[in-house]
Amino acid sequence: KSNALKPVKLINTHGHFDHILGVEKCRKTYGLEWEAHNGDNFLVLEAQAKGAMFGLNIEPIGLPNKMLEHNDKISFGTTTLEAIHVPGHSPGSICLYNAQAGVVISGDVLFRGSIGRTDLEQGDHDALIQGITALLLTLPGNTKVIPGHGPETTIEFEKENNPFLQ
Repeated sequence: KSNALKPVKLINTHGHFDHILGVEKCRKTYGLEWEAHNGDNFLVLEAQAKGAMFGLNIEPIGLPNKMLEHNDKISFGTTTLEAIHVPGHSPGSICLYNAQAGVVISGDVLFRGSIGRTDLEQGDHDALIQGITALLLTLPGNTKVIPGHGPETTIEFEKENNPFLQ
């Protein structure tokens, strides 16, 4: 508000409750439709129960309005993002790639020196490694990676240094 900015898109990289807590507030406050991959709908429906395990009182969260699929293009203003479906951390994990800016928002798929957890419900280590290798490590090396947690990195750095990808 202090910068007079107005969100125009509400997109989630995956459906774990720590990433969707603000969805309903954003939908109501800004009149936005929520976009995500349908592979994580079961996580959205379980968010209240999962949050309660950590002592969190989570209000009901409705399913996304629009389901994103691999290679879907998301355009707003002069920006275009490409949805890259990389299951493994969760069945519906996606990354959002902006080729023009050389940036990929990796959610919890790829971190600096690490990868997303695969020991959570319906996680799949082999699928995650295969997806990162085939779909992310093939991006230009100077592509900036913005993860859901922790510091930024680049594709080149991860190729050379990430112990999970060696």
